[in-house]
Formats: sequence, structure tokens, C-alpha cells
Amino acid sequence: MQKFDFQKLIVSRCFYLEKISETKLDSQNFDFQKFERIMIRVDITRVNSSQHGKLTIQASFVSLFLGGVEKLIPLMQNNLPELGLDRNDCKETSWIGSAVFTNAVLIGSSGNEPPESMLNQTQIRSGYFKAKSDYVKQPIPIEGLRGLWRLLCDAKVEYAQLQLAPYGGIMNEISESEIAFSHRSQYIFHIHYSVIWQEEGDEIAQRHMDWIRRLYKYMEPYVSNSPRAAYINYRDLDIGVNNNDFTSYTHASIWGLKYFNNNFKRLVRVKTKVDPENFFRNEQSIPILSIEEY
Repeated sequence: MQKFDFQKLIVSRCFYLEKISETKLDSQNFDFQKFERIMIRVDITRVNSSQHGKLTIQASFVSLFLGGVEKLIPLMQNNLPELGLDRNDCKETSWIGSAVFTNAVLIGSSGNEPPESMLNQTQIRSGYFKAKSDYVKQPIPIEGLRGLWRLLCDAKVEYAQLQLAPYGGIMNEISESEIAFSHRSQYIFHIHYSVIWQEEGDEIAQRHMDWIRRLYKYMEPYVSNSPRAAYINYRDLDIGVNNNDFTSYTHASIWGLKYFNNNFKRLVRVKTKVDPENFFRNEQSIPILSIEEY
């Protein structure tokens, strides 16, 4: 495997769909298989439009590149010129500086804090959120994207965001069966859906939960199926939970196959061997096999 230095280049570029063609920003077919040094994700949310009282969609292309700006600019000009990337969009930093930046979305900070800020255990962001995830095998058609824009502009939710993270590169070099995480070369990108609200109350919470579930239902034709894959680090209890901490292999397969695909049964056998009493468990933990299921 090629060794890389620890110089990082963070890139952020924003576009507004009221000012630019949707087709110009269709980066779903960008061949990330060719590049090991770069990761580009797209953060999509709604913002106020320049037309008073209206909303539009903002797409922020956020990238992490292993190397210097003098290498990245020609790489982007040759492979993704639609971004119009220049030096003003780039910020060179250390590895720990890149961790501060990429973690900013999660903790509600600006991303420009010193590395020491990561030692602060005080919660910055308050409020409530719900997240779900999907994996995509084929580019989403323009009509499908337009339906997404309409849902994002729903005025009944306080704040909603989609994160599109590409796969490829080193992810594809590891086989699906080598470790438990199996979501690799069969997918072109991963989607993280999230909705956030500040106000307390069951009615407000239900409104936001209903919205993200409606969004998830809408996306069904455009994402993976049999199983509809999900990302384990965005635990989603909507897709199933065990029965009072104990459940059968068949029932746990409802969510286990979504998270681990064909590796799920192997995980169950390991769990049964090392934790036969099922001491370590949670709502979606790996179950143990009963005698009948062996």
C-alpha cells in the first residue's frame, strides 16, 4: 500500500440551485475509484433564497485531500471542473486540524477552533435529532432529486440535511467478507439523512420524526434493496429492535442484514461462542443462536 504524508487539505465549495443548473452539479458519476488521496462529500440543506420569502437548496462540496493545493487544483480541473475550484476554497492543515473541521457538523462548532478544543467535553449543540441512512448503487435521476428538494423545503421541519459520501478507493480494496463492515464496492455512495429541532414537546418531536420517515419512504426506489442497506454507526431503531434484550436470529436479521449483509450470520456465530449468556446487549445487538437455530 502506498504511504501518504500527514498534510491535509480541506476544501469547501457551496452552490445554490436557484443560480446553477442541477445537471451541472450531478457528480454522482464521478469516478472515485481512481483516487486514493481525496474524499468529497456533499452536504445538502435548504436555505433562504435571494427571492424574498422563498427557499432554495444549498449543496456544499466538502473535501479532504492528502497533499498540497498545487496538486489538488489540476486534479479537480481535469476531473471535476464543474466545481470551479480555486485556492481560496482550500485550507491546508494538519491531521488533527482536519479532525476538528470534519467533526464540526456533529458538535455544532465552526471548525476553525484549535485542536485543544477537542478536549472539551461540554456539549455545544443542544436539542434533538433523528438520523437514518441509505446506500446507493445507481445514480439518482434528476426527477428523483427534485422530489428530494421539495421534501427538504418542507416548512414543517426546523432543520434538515442530507450528506452524500462517496465510496471507492481504499474502501473497494478490502473485500466484503474481510471484516464485519461489508458495504464496499457494490455501492457508489452513502446517504445520511438527519433532522434537528430545538423545541420540546411530543407533538413537535412527532412532526420531525414523521418527516424523516416520509423522506426515507420516498427514497425507497432509488437506493439498495434486498436488503435495504444501512450504516451501523447511524443506529436507526425504526428498522427493528430486539424483544426485551433477547431475540431470535430470524427477528434480528431484519436489521442485522441491513447493517452487515452476508457477514451477519458469522457475527451471530461468534457472539454465540464468546458471549453465550448474551450479557453484552442493546436494542440492536447481535443475538445468540438458540439450540433450535444451530
